[in-house]
Amino acid sequence: MAIAAMLSAAELLNRNQEQTINMNTFEIFADSAANIPQEIVKKHNINIISYSCTVNGEERLCYEPDVDFVQTAKRFYEDMRNGADVKTSLVDEQRIIDAVTPAMRNGRDALLVTVSSGVSGTYNQALNAKKTLEKQFPACRLYVCDSANASMGEGLLVLKAADLRDMGESAEACAKWVERNAYKLNSYFTVSDLKYLKKGGRISAAAAIAGTILNIKPVLRADSGSPAKISVVNKERGRKKALASILELCRKRAVNLENQTVAITHADCEEDALYIADTLKTQYGVKNIIIEYYDLCTGSHAGPGTVALFFMGKDRKTESAAEQPALAGKTAVQKN
Repeated sequence: MAIAAMLSAAELLNRNQEQTINMNTFEIFADSAANIPQEIVKKHNINIISYSCTVNGEERLCYEPDVDFVQTAKRFYEDMRNGADVKTSLVDEQRIIDAVTPAMRNGRDALLVTVSSGVSGTYNQALNAKKTLEKQFPACRLYVCDSANASMGEGLLVLKAADLRDMGESAEACAKWVERNAYKLNSYFTVSDLKYLKKGGRISAAAAIAGTILNIKPVLRADSGSPAKISVVNKERGRKKALASILELCRKRAVNLENQTVAITHADCEEDALYIADTLKTQYGVKNIIIEYYDLCTGSHAGPGTVALFFMGKDRKTESAAEQPALAGKTAVQKN
């Protein structure tokens, strides 16, 4: 019996070692638009490739692993409120190659999830990097996924992929899951000041002026297009009605809301984020909520005061025509 027990213990140890090895057979990457809080990035062993921006001519990284993102974001959105000239750029091919090369040099596959190709050219840069890397490391694969989302709409997909990896799934299997579920991740947000949408080309100068005078607050979302862009769902008179509209859209479209992790991001308007979170907990039964400052790259096009909600729900691709908002054909977030 003792020998059998020892053998069983040894077998169990081997299985645990095999699982640990399997968890590390590939690495997960995401651009910083995924907006995943730093402590969660570390916990799940996720690699972030940062966007960069310039603020009044000063170049800044949108994400630095050893710098407090909350303080970075507060400074950034305060600069915007003070009229700073902000410009952003995509994550280019070389930056992706530099980030992923160490993993593939060590014989590991990699999975890279990007912000929607409808709002940024980063996805196409990633496809170019994939060709270069797989030619250089023919025994390895880089799987590239378009999240069809931005901010934590992208981030929640990345976190699920990390969970699947840690349960022993391959990079290919995780990539297929992201591709199958990207349009089930629903994203809704509203803005505080229409001038940033005007600057991004989403609304005309006349519409921005009229909307400001009438206190119109648009509710926007990642839409069902291929590629997914940002489109207006409806327009509300006042901030409170816009927040209520986001919550009602969540109620109508979420699937199994009580048993999933939802995310809220805000561009320095924490009170509104906490209001949404409290409503989700007390009225919708949501247990797990991530709250984070809004990613700087896409946030720069929506502006300070933006607040967004992300959750798994009905597939945007299969919704009826009656459910779809009228599309104007432009994005609320400029394509970098």
